[in-house]
Amino acid sequence: MELSWLEDFAALAEHKSFVRAAKARHVTQPAFSRRIRALEQWMGVALFARTPQGTTLTEAGRQVQESAAQASQALYALRARAQEAAGHSLKTLQFAATHSLSFTFFPRWIRRIDAAPVAAIQLHSDTMAGCERLLMEGKVHFLLSHRDPLAASLFPDKYYESCIIGEDKLVPLVGRALRQQGDRPFPYLAYSRSSGLGRIVEQHVHEQEVRTGILPAHFTSHLAAVLMSMALEDKGVAWLPESLAEQEIEEGRLLRAFGGGNDIPLEIHIVKPRSLANGFADSFWSKLSSSR
Repeated sequence: MELSWLEDFAALAEHKSFVRAAKARHVTQPAFSRRIRALEQWMGVALFARTPQGTTLTEAGRQVQESAAQASQALYALRARAQEAAGHSLKTLQFAATHSLSFTFFPRWIRRIDAAPVAAIQLHSDTMAGCERLLMEGKVHFLLSHRDPLAASLFPDKYYESCIIGEDKLVPLVGRALRQQGDRPFPYLAYSRSSGLGRIVEQHVHEQEVRTGILPAHFTSHLAAVLMSMALEDKGVAWLPESLAEQEIEEGRLLRAFGGGNDIPLEIHIVKPRSLANGFADSFWSKLSSSR
């Protein structure tokens, strides 16, 4: 039994596709498939039902899902406690943040937080899937991300806790020249599945397509900054975080493609495991929680 098998299991349960899950785990699909088969052989049962449309958890897989997350977190917490006891735990706060929050929100937010007595802060910027993996693998103490207030969290309250540290919204924006061409279907600049914002927009996109008549996606990226660059070049409409595009909006280089009723409200959350096994991170969280 290998700990990486539990992480592979979590990735496949989330992505429901061997191709997407292998990509998220940064391994080849054949190697990923072998590891899933090895886990199922170790368990002695099939955890996934394979179909041409993708994979779904079997009843046994659903029973394993929650316990697997708990076991993985407990092992990483055990490692952290061992390192702290041996004096290998540095006075450093480790954060993971999605790219869009790393560019704008995080620097302003962390300046307002008194992080003493830590000696350093490290920020790991990645896709939402990458950030989730860093938190679940115990490589960071905290995860900052956008969250749809109406959507369930991927981190169960039993094992994780979170608090709201800001608000934002996704605004449908186009370049000035494209907007001045008048109302018509706009080419759609979409987020990839590995993007946390992509997951949020995907929940709203069908309704938006019906209401606004946007064209099917003709460009995809997991980076909001890349989609914003494409919108600035009049390549289409993108739902961009207002916090990321506020200067471009103020300068009139990006304009609303549709009315305000098409905005998607967001919360900015910070998430941590309930057991951090790091005194400095615990002190930081206590200070943050008391200031809410």
